[in-house]
Amino acid sequence: MPELRQNMATKEWVIIATERAERPDGFVQSEALSITGDQPTFDPTCPFCPGNEELDLEIECWPERDVWQTRVVHNKFPALSKDDPLTRKFDGVHRWISGAGHHEIVVDHPKHNTTWALMAPNEIHAVLEMFQRRGWSIREDERVEQIIYFKNHGHRAGASLKHTHSQIIALPIVPTNIRQRLEEARRYFDDYGQNVFRVMVENELGLGERILVESKHFVAFVLYAAPAPFHTWIIPRQQSISFLYAQPEELADLAEVLVNVLRRLYFGLRDPSYNLIIRSAPVKEISNDYYQWYITIVPRLSYAAGFELGSGMFINPTLPEGCADFLRKVKI
Repeated sequence: MPELRQNMATKEWVIIATERAERPDGFVQSEALSITGDQPTFDPTCPFCPGNEELDLEIECWPERDVWQTRVVHNKFPALSKDDPLTRKFDGVHRWISGAGHHEIVVDHPKHNTTWALMAPNEIHAVLEMFQRRGWSIREDERVEQIIYFKNHGHRAGASLKHTHSQIIALPIVPTNIRQRLEEARRYFDDYGQNVFRVMVENELGLGERILVESKHFVAFVLYAAPAPFHTWIIPRQQSISFLYAQPEELADLAEVLVNVLRRLYFGLRDPSYNLIIRSAPVKEISNDYYQWYITIVPRLSYAAGFELGSGMFINPTLPEGCADFLRKVKI
C-alpha cells in the first residue's frame, strides 16, 4: 500500500506510491538517446572547448601555465551583477533588492565529451578545490549572504551547453528554502539535543539498505523520504556547517565518492540528466552544532505536476531501498 515518509532534516513529506511502484531498471535511458561519452572530444562551436576561450571573461584557471584543466569564467548572461551596489526598498507589502551578486561558470574539464562520471577522481578534486577557492574569494564581498554551488547535467536538468560545467551563484539574501532547512535543524537540536544529520547518517549506516558508498569522510545513500527516484545525499562524517571549511583530505575523499556514485548512475541508468547541489550554510554563519553541509544529487527521471505544485509534496513511484539496491549492483 502507498505510504507517506517524512525527511526529518527538512520536515518535507513525500508519497511512496508502492502500488504503482516502478522497477528501478525501468528508468534506464533509451538506447536511441546519445550519451556524453559518444560526443566528439572537441566541438569547434563550443565556447568552453580549448582554443575557443573568451579570455576577456576569464576569472581564474588551473594550472596557470601550460594546458588548463579547470577554468572559471564570468557568465556571459549573468543572473546577478557583480558591479551593482546593494540597495533595498520596502513599503509594507513590496520588498525590492538590487540584483547584486556573482554568477560564475566553472568549466570542469577541457574535453567536450566527458562529465564527472567519466572523469578521474583527481580531476573532480581540482573542480572541488576551484569551488572552494572561488567561494573564499566571493565571501570577501560584504554584499554576499549565500553561495550556491551546483551542476546541471543534461537537457532535462537545465544544461544549455553539453560541455561539462558547473556554476556558482552568490546572492545578497539567504533564500527561504535554506532558512527553513536551518530552522528545522535548529528545532530538532533544541528538541532532542542532537544534530539531525548525524542521526540520519548513523541510522542509515545501521540499516545499510539505502547505503551506496561509505568512505573515511563521507556516507552516500538514497534518501529514506526520497522525493524522486534515486534522489541521493552525500553527508560528511565530521560535523561542519560550511563546504568552505572542508579540509584538503576531505575534498580528495569526496572526489572518490562522487566518481563512485555518479558512475553508478551513468552506467546503471545510461547517463541520466541530474542536478547536483552543494548545500552549505550562509557565509556569515560561522559555526553551530545543529547544521551540516552536504551534497544532493537529483536525477531528472520524473516530472513535477499539478499535485506537486499544489501540495509542495512529491510522489515517488519507486522504493528508495530498491533504487539503492539497483545502484549497488551496477558494475563501474
